[in-house]
Amino acid sequence: MLDNPFITYGYESAEYFCDRQQETSELITLLTSGNNTALISPRRMGKTGLIHHCFAQPELSEHYHTFLIDIYATKNLQDMVYQMGHSIVSRLKPHGQAAVDRFLQYVTSLRTGISFDGQGNASWNIGIGDIKSPTFTLDEIFTYLAAADRRCIVAIDEFQTIADYPETNTEAMLRTYVQQCRNAVFIFAGSQQSMMSQIFSSPSRPFYQSVTMLFLKPVSLDKYSAFAKHHFTQNRKDIAEGVVADIYHRFDGTTWYVQKMLNQIFNMTPQGCMAIAEDVEKAEKHIILQSEEAYKDTLFQLTARQRDLFVAISKEGKACQITGQAFIKRHHLTSASSVQKAAGILLAKQLITHHQGVYEVYDKFMAAWLRNN
Repeated sequence: MLDNPFITYGYESAEYFCDRQQETSELITLLTSGNNTALISPRRMGKTGLIHHCFAQPELSEHYHTFLIDIYATKNLQDMVYQMGHSIVSRLKPHGQAAVDRFLQYVTSLRTGISFDGQGNASWNIGIGDIKSPTFTLDEIFTYLAAADRRCIVAIDEFQTIADYPETNTEAMLRTYVQQCRNAVFIFAGSQQSMMSQIFSSPSRPFYQSVTMLFLKPVSLDKYSAFAKHHFTQNRKDIAEGVVADIYHRFDGTTWYVQKMLNQIFNMTPQGCMAIAEDVEKAEKHIILQSEEAYKDTLFQLTARQRDLFVAISKEGKACQITGQAFIKRHHLTSASSVQKAAGILLAKQLITHHQGVYEVYDKFMAAWLRNN
């Protein structure tokens, strides 16, 4: 049993995973039926956790090789190919040297950078700069996937990142490889909803109509309340009626924030005691205090106009028509053109999000800090 059952990073087991029964069943059915899937949600809604949870289910774990490749920090095709190779080797390592050797039979360009110790454990000794020909290594990786001894499920997380690669043919090249790889099925997970929709729904894009679209929504309040109550009770603690609802509504049901708040409140509640309504505010202030210096540094790096818009959006919560005169006057901003320019920079820095005309501060704890300062 974990010391704190409300985990905020990674995946532990089904015991510590809240609900998603319908989404789990739907995604597994799609994958086992051979459907490539685009899994789309705002960041921190739990899509990566859902992928891990699905991969842990016997329907997949006992019959497929499952690979999760996070390309969020990649800048180009070379970075992506490096991350793919590293992630596949890491996933194969628990299966022993034979599994890694089989991979290296096909991916010969990486062979010299992978060694084995006396127990047959693989060691990854490759730098990004060692990927001399990304397109060649990518071809080798897909050749391995096509010839693997089990069917493969490959999840590429933050897939919209490829749209910013300098190599303009990345989407078309990947689409061709995916289409031709009959031994693998793919999950393309992404958090920038507008970009993901463009990639998969625009007739001018290579991936047009090539996937089933699955949009991940918040876990219901009822499910989260039952989940929290269960884990408090299991640890000889209690949580008052309404506490989870307060947290849930403060953070729009976004999984990571609900988990983070419950994690903190659980820590604050001694065994034999009850978490009460007042603890929600205390927990939020404690979490914000831990990051306050980082928030100040972020503001310091912005220009005055960027900072003013950032604060204005935080005060609105969900800001619409930010170039309109009403918004500009209400927050004492300068002009529509300066707001538009500042918004573009804040979006590029991923400090704010924009979906269906609504702007929000990405970090909900930082938004709360801005509103109170």
